Amino acid sequence: MTILHARDPRTGQFDFQFESTSRGDVERISNRLRAAGQDWQALGLDGRMAKLGEFSDALSRHQDAIAQRLSVDTGRRAIAAREVDGVIGAIFGWLAQAPDLLPEGWTEGRTNSAIRHTPQFVPYSLVGVISPWNFPLTLSMIDTIPALLAGCTVMVKPSEVTPRFVDPLNLAIEEAGLKDVLSFVQGDGGTGAALIDHVDAICFTGSVATGRKVASAAAGNMIPAFLELGGKDPLIVLESADLDKATDAALRGSVLSTGQACQSIERIYVARSVHDAFLEQLTEKAKTVTLNWPDISRGHLGPVIFDQQADTLQAHIDDAVAKGARVLTGGTVEHHGGGRWLLPTVLADVTHEMDVMRDETFGPILPVMAFDTVEETIRLANDTEFGLSAAVFAGTLEEAEVVGRQIEAGGVSLNDAALTALFHEAEKHSFKLSGMGGSRMGPAGFQRFLRRKALIANTGAPAPIEAFAEDAP
Repeated sequence: MTILHARDPRTGQFDFQFESTSRGDVERISNRLRAAGQDWQALGLDGRMAKLGEFSDALSRHQDAIAQRLSVDTGRRAIAAREVDGVIGAIFGWLAQAPDLLPEGWTEGRTNSAIRHTPQFVPYSLVGVISPWNFPLTLSMIDTIPALLAGCTVMVKPSEVTPRFVDPLNLAIEEAGLKDVLSFVQGDGGTGAALIDHVDAICFTGSVATGRKVASAAAGNMIPAFLELGGKDPLIVLESADLDKATDAALRGSVLSTGQACQSIERIYVARSVHDAFLEQLTEKAKTVTLNWPDISRGHLGPVIFDQQADTLQAHIDDAVAKGARVLTGGTVEHHGGGRWLLPTVLADVTHEMDVMRDETFGPILPVMAFDTVEETIRLANDTEFGLSAAVFAGTLEEAEVVGRQIEAGGVSLNDAALTALFHEAEKHSFKLSGMGGSRMGPAGFQRFLRRKALIANTGAPAPIEAFAEDAP
């Protein structure tokens, strides 16, 4: 038995312990889930919708307990409560659209009208989900809900950094009668590796480095991998933009959740003619943002959840300053109550030679760089190995759209920032190293868990062998 310990990000204390699931236990759990899979599929879509409705009700009953544990895991209260609300809302969203997501009926052949085809959709028996620490509940359920709805059973390995929420969540799962088709396994990377070896498809959210390992293991097992990895999202502010709105969006898009979100804005490019005015407004607004210390119910920003990430944040700031950047707000990782915190850090005079403009930051740092032409800013925005999302601000939607269509990223917010965190209806793919596999948003988020079988029928006479003879007319 291996015991792991989790750190409270507000106090710095390792005050929670839990048992790591062994490889043998992962195998036993996978066998149990597979055994229940046939009955789960036999319920049909209506039956599974009813059970997920019961799950939503159970989540509501345990909402306070789950949110309280999430608040300890992440060091923030309001967003923890919104995570639970968001999962409940996501269930209702999928239930509303699920009946209309798959085509039905026979299609007549184009070249031979006597031959027609109809689809059958077969779910993967067991889907694995490996989720990160920045939104522990949201990202453990974002793939799980549509997979269950599609008829799959699901095994989830949440981050060992934020494990506390699982216990009250399991009570809701059991009350909803889902424990035979949905299991959480706690552990570290070894548990995650074992999970990949026992599932039929894998969903992973996390770093590029770990994502490469997941993809390699999935390829070795010949199973599909759906990966959402790192980002270095740019925001482009054109000369015609409303600076008040643009600075509001830039600040929120960069520092919400302490910048610990894949789709956070991490690079800001501003037309030189409005650069100074933009920078002044952004700096003044950034100065109004406060930490939720010592009172978790007040302020804007929680602590850095994973303490090692704070070292990366400080290293990026120090590297930028050493190469000529100016710190206008923030700039130093603070220590309060044993936790590590960073106020919004606006950096001026940055260049693409600085780590803060090249490597994923995952924190509330706002580097601002001037550009002279639209062509230049498009080149700078695309000068990255990442392609998760991006944003463009302009005086008109049409002007923003022209630039947005030239950005190499899966989701581009126009006249706002980080909209993919708030709006999940639009399908998108990750570009470059930011991921691979089908969209987790929109109808594809459901359809990717179903293999499509074609039933092909001939309503006429089968062709005889003579029709393919060498001397056939």
